[in-house]
Formats: sequence, structure tokens, C-alpha cells
Amino acid sequence: MEEIKIFRDAIKDIPTLASNIKKSHEKIVGYLCSYAPEELIYAAGFHPMRLFSSKSDIILAEDHLQTYCCSLVRGVLEDSLSGRLDFLDGTVFPHTCDSIQRLSDIWRMKGKYDLFWDVVLPVKLNTQSAKIYMKDVLNRFKTDLERAAGTTITDDDLNRSISTFNLIRSHLSKLYQLQSRNPGILKGEDLYSIVKGAMVMDRDEVARLLPLIVETLEKTSPPESRAKRIVLSGSICDSPGIYAMLETSGAVIVGDDLCTGQRWFEGRILENKDPITAIAERYMDRIVCPAKHMNPVVRGENIVALARENKADGVVFMLLKFCDPHAFDYPYLKEFLDNEGIKNMLIEMDDQQENLGQLSTRLETFIHMI
Repeated sequence: MEEIKIFRDAIKDIPTLASNIKKSHEKIVGYLCSYAPEELIYAAGFHPMRLFSSKSDIILAEDHLQTYCCSLVRGVLEDSLSGRLDFLDGTVFPHTCDSIQRLSDIWRMKGKYDLFWDVVLPVKLNTQSAKIYMKDVLNRFKTDLERAAGTTITDDDLNRSISTFNLIRSHLSKLYQLQSRNPGILKGEDLYSIVKGAMVMDRDEVARLLPLIVETLEKTSPPESRAKRIVLSGSICDSPGIYAMLETSGAVIVGDDLCTGQRWFEGRILENKDPITAIAERYMDRIVCPAKHMNPVVRGENIVALARENKADGVVFMLLKFCDPHAFDYPYLKEFLDNEGIKNMLIEMDDQQENLGQLSTRLETFIHMI
């Protein structure tokens, strides 16, 4: 499908993509966390772009971060220090894991880019004071963006931005629902390309392309599939080879609990109320990650519900090495799945990992067992 090819091509060469975006006079603001308030960045006339590691050898970053920091953080710092992110005009760091917060410190001290923000969102999300604080932080960030952009962000600007992001999120949800109802209607690598593309490409183009893809797939005859249905869980999955590997092993991904997946796009922003309040509510109510707290069981209940809703045969936990928040949550998530009789396995990866041979064997064995 030509529309999917546009996503595949876009994520192959991020610097070229960024160069094309800047021709429309937009400044590019990078971020590494799904709690970055993209709606505000976009409303200010800037282009929000999720940062992924280019997976190059880590050399320069060794002088600043210990080897036990996760490979995503070290890889993005390496890209910055080596000039591969020179297209950035600025970066926003929401309050998240320790490694990204320390990356924020290094980023600020290096001062390579004109714009820099730490957006310290609340960690505990289920209190009235947290709601008030969340709105205050977003309002302050809005003011900072206005100062940087030299303009005023009106409610109309915010509402247009909210509408665009709601459209993108709702159509990504539809794609996942189609994939769950008709496993294999989308190749895993295509699903990966679309979601990653939606985080880096021009959002107006994404909002134009996604409905066309959904419309085409809705008219497509579903393939016969006896593949085992798998839900992925973890922080990020920036390895398209995993999707292909699972499919080769006789499985298909029908859902995920990833910050580069459903955790990023699930949840609609209400369009009939004060925009800052509506944005704050969405970030308060969305599926939480281990860096946030709602209650002691919410993530366990969510992964079980996700597996049940998608009739999953199994759950694969994908942990980045040295990702402490997800490693801490893993035992209790596994216990929830075990208590419900849902088969699961853990794989540990490095963002720079190229040799997937051993993983292939483990995944194939798991798929045959479930």
C-alpha cells in the first residue's frame, strides 16, 4: 500500500525527514518520553519529534554516562554529541526515569540547542492536588513555548492541535483493533513503521494518511490465520526484526503495552472543555508506565485486560537492559499473568543489538509451547 510505504520510507532516514520538515519553517522539538505534551508543542507551531537511537556505536557518550545506563539514553546522547541530531532546535524532558533525567542534566549543560525544557509532571496521578499541579505545569510550559515561538497560543490553536492528535490516536487505535480482529491483515513491520512514523513525521501528513490506510484495510479480506496471538509489553520496541521474527515463528502481535505503542496513543482528549484542562486529564488518565503511580495494581490489571481483550495466547515482556523501572515492575506483572493462566516470557534486549539469533530461538520455542 502506497500510504504505508510513505511511513516506511520516512523512518529510514530521520535527518532527511527532519530537513524536509524544516523547509516548512517549523522548528523541531525532540522528546524521549510519551508524557511529552506534544499538543502544546504543535500548537506553538513547532514540530514534536520522538527521538530514537540511530543504533550507532557508543563512543562519545561513554564520557558522560555509565555503561549501566540503558542503551536508548546512551544512544540518543551519542547521536547528539556526534551531530546526528543537529536538526533539533530544542528538546523537552518530562519527568520520567532516572536515566532520562540525568540525560536532561547533560543535555542542558552541553547547551547544543537553542531551546530546552524540563517539564516536571507529577509522579502520583490519583490525587486532586496532582490534577491541579499537572495543569499548572502545562500552563507554565505553554508560557515557555509562547516565549520561544514569539507568539500567543490561543485556545483555538490548542483545539486545532487537540483535534489533530485525537484523529491520529483514534486511527492508530482502529489499526490495532483491525489487527486484533483480523490477525495478519498488517505485517508487523508495517505496524511498527506506521506507529514510529506517526511519532516523527509531519502530523498533518500523518492525519491525512492514517484514515486512508484504515479505510483500505477495512475493505481488505482478512487472511486466514492460525498464528499465535501475542501481546508485547515493555518500554520501547525499536527493533522491527522482532516483529518479523515472531511472524516467522508462527505468531502475530495483536496488542502492546509499550510507550512506543498503545501507551502513547490510547486515550482521547475531550474537545468540549478548556483545552489545558482536557490535555491534563488525558495525561492523568492514560495507561500509566512504571515511572508514574496510580495505584499498586493498575499496571497488573491493565496487562491482564489487554491480554484478555485481544484473546492473547501469550505475553512477551521486552526489557531494555538496565531499564530499572520496567525491571522492578516485571515480577508483579508476571504474577498477575501467571495467576490468570496467561503464558508469558521475558527477553532482555539492547537497543544497539543486531544479533537476534538467540532471541529467535527463544521466541520460536515459546511460540511452540503456548
